[in-house]
Amino acid sequence: MDLKTTYLGLELKNPIISGSCPLGANLDTIRHLEDAGAAAVVMPSLFEEEIMGAARAQMEMESAGAGFAEASSYLPDPDGYHVGPDQYLEHLRAAKEAVSIPVIASLNGTSPGGWTGYAKKMEEAGADAIELNAYYLATDAGETGADVEQRTIDIVTAVKSEVSLPVAVKLSPFYSSIANLARKLEEGGANGLVIFNRFYQPDLDIEELDVVPNLRLSTADELRLRLRWLAILSSQVKISLAATGGAHNAVDVIKAVMTGAHAVQMVSALLIHGPEHITRTLEAIEFWLNEHEYESLRQMQGSMNMSKVPDAAKLTRANYMKMLDSWQQ
Repeated sequence: MDLKTTYLGLELKNPIISGSCPLGANLDTIRHLEDAGAAAVVMPSLFEEEIMGAARAQMEMESAGAGFAEASSYLPDPDGYHVGPDQYLEHLRAAKEAVSIPVIASLNGTSPGGWTGYAKKMEEAGADAIELNAYYLATDAGETGADVEQRTIDIVTAVKSEVSLPVAVKLSPFYSSIANLARKLEEGGANGLVIFNRFYQPDLDIEELDVVPNLRLSTADELRLRLRWLAILSSQVKISLAATGGAHNAVDVIKAVMTGAHAVQMVSALLIHGPEHITRTLEAIEFWLNEHEYESLRQMQGSMNMSKVPDAAKLTRANYMKMLDSWQQ
């Protein structure tokens, strides 16, 4: 069975990618992912704060004894971040040498600035593509929705000006007009979109009166939001689309591809079951395709997007109305 797909211009042997997570921080695990059948691996993110933290440390060294140490107070405190930019690039180079599948670097930031220049360093380190994670929570009441969208577009423009590599933008589902933003990002040079980022919601400690982290892995229920928007977007943009968040098994991957995904990123399922889960998932996909007389994965790609389903309204308000009417107590 031909499971090949094209994502960001990269020819992949199948649609399953190991998404950005701690699995990509270990070379042996990356090799294990390749052996299990992963078509590509996305590295853990290098954060804007990590890059700025390194700049802060460099500034402190250069200004030591010169009377300008107070300038470092304008940069964020790097303490607590898991890796520095130089170590990240070294690990990226090592990963490229360790496996033959594409290695996608991940750059995470919220504002245009000099940190985007690290995209070029990622390219020089051998990355096959860059996933740009625009993880931003708009909390300023004076910032409009248009401002938030333009912030994302500006970051993409800055990164694209640095590299010739394909760049995918990892979006959240919280923009007011996702389809319009997707088209603007396509026009701005983005080569793909990753649908969607998962915001990890903090919890409250009511005894200590503190905000505490609360990490929960995804469930298959989260995939439905991705499926709806993949179906909508794949009929309106020509760039690559990847699903992330909620894909746990073969049925999930098939659904994502049918709605228009060129690739499907797995994270939670791999953290729970290990890299071998990819092998089992691929076997199940092949079995399903054979049973339903498909000759290739591409044959079903996008077959259930908004332009091809019998009733496109079911992807928008019709489903909402039907569900409310069908409720039985």
